[in-house]
Amino acid sequence: MTLADAQRLAQERGLDLVEVAPQAQPPVCRLMDYGRFKFEALKREKEARREHNAIRLKEMKLRPKISDHDFQTKYGYVRHFLEDGDKVKLTIMFRGRELVHQEIGRALLQRLAEEVKDVAQVERQPLLEGRNMIMILNPMQKKPSRGETNHNAQDPQP
Repeated sequence: MTLADAQRLAQERGLDLVEVAPQAQPPVCRLMDYGRFKFEALKREKEARREHNAIRLKEMKLRPKISDHDFQTKYGYVRHFLEDGDKVKLTIMFRGRELVHQEIGRALLQRLAEEVKDVAQVERQPLLEGRNMIMILNPMQKKPSRGETNHNAQDPQP
């Protein structure tokens, strides 16, 4: 089929003549709706981007003299972040003479790590950087994708 015949056929059917393999002898062409093809390719690309699981890093800042209730509140947030599949960076901020008692901050971080050990593991042990002590927790399970559902749920039998 000649190029002119192919162009005529495409025009009759209301489609576009698209060159698929220009290096082939003879070049290979297809009849398709090119606008629809581009739209579907863009849609597939968007869906693939949406399914991509990027682990985010959440940060929780604490002080060495934190009260028990405040600790429980922060613990709840940290646990929620980890269950959602996000990494958590715990930062203890020391001010003034608090820096002399680093063991209090380290004990606080170890206590929090112990509380969440069922959903997280310690990626980086407590380390003093300037006036801040930092520890990073990694979630045990991966972050669920948007389209993922709970397959363990029992479906009612008809």
